[in-house]
Amino acid sequence: MRIRVLGAAVTGALALSAFAVPAAQADDSRGDTKISNVVVNGGKAVVVGATGSKTFTVSFTVTDDSGVDWAQAILYHGPSIDEADSGAVANSSDGRSSCTKVDATKSTCKAGYTVTARSNLINKVAGSWKVWAVARGKDSNFVQKDNVKSFPIQRASKLTANAAPEPVKKGRTITVTGALTRANWDAAKYSGYATQPVKLQFRKKGASSYTTLKTVKSDSRGNLKATTTASADGYYRFSFAGTSTTPAVNAAGDLVDVR
Repeated sequence: MRIRVLGAAVTGALALSAFAVPAAQADDSRGDTKISNVVVNGGKAVVVGATGSKTFTVSFTVTDDSGVDWAQAILYHGPSIDEADSGAVANSSDGRSSCTKVDATKSTCKAGYTVTARSNLINKVAGSWKVWAVARGKDSNFVQKDNVKSFPIQRASKLTANAAPEPVKKGRTITVTGALTRANWDAAKYSGYATQPVKLQFRKKGASSYTTLKTVKSDSRGNLKATTTASADGYYRFSFAGTSTTPAVNAAGDLVDVR
């Protein structure tokens, strides 16, 4: 198994520290060692705000007929681990995952990771990340995979809605305004998410679900504006379906009294 140790001297967007990095991109293996059941953040997207950090767990199963010696996983963004442009390390002293023996041939391994806005998270790396992993059996068999799991790291989103006038006469026009913003990791603030389709939705007072009235697009600053006709007391909101880099979000409903 050809691996090398990369120290903390790496600079720029790549924030990898004190772990083993493969000497070649290609997958490699010897013997019957296998990695399976990789789960990142409990199967949910990793969503990070404009500032601060997010800590989460990556777990996986390792099997080997001789038993499991050790394992390790590295998270990265880019075409391959050798061309990664950002990354994170396990919260352990040597970077290895903590493996718990299930039986003579199987162990469950896991480690904690922290990603931080303006550190290993910059706007261009939002979206699909990968898990590089290696595991070794007690007989020195091993498996090394460049990508055992893909998962999203997303820029947190916010959405507002305000319906006016209120109260309003039945049949008159209601104007709903709001804004769609998302975490701008480069600037440490929330910025408008431009030209995104957003649904205007209505829920009649006493009802349990919203109905879509129309779809509008956010402007160049993320601002939203839509009009509709007042028909009954109820709540108006905007709803954004999300993208690969930004999670779905619903605005809080704004109640309008129709008289």
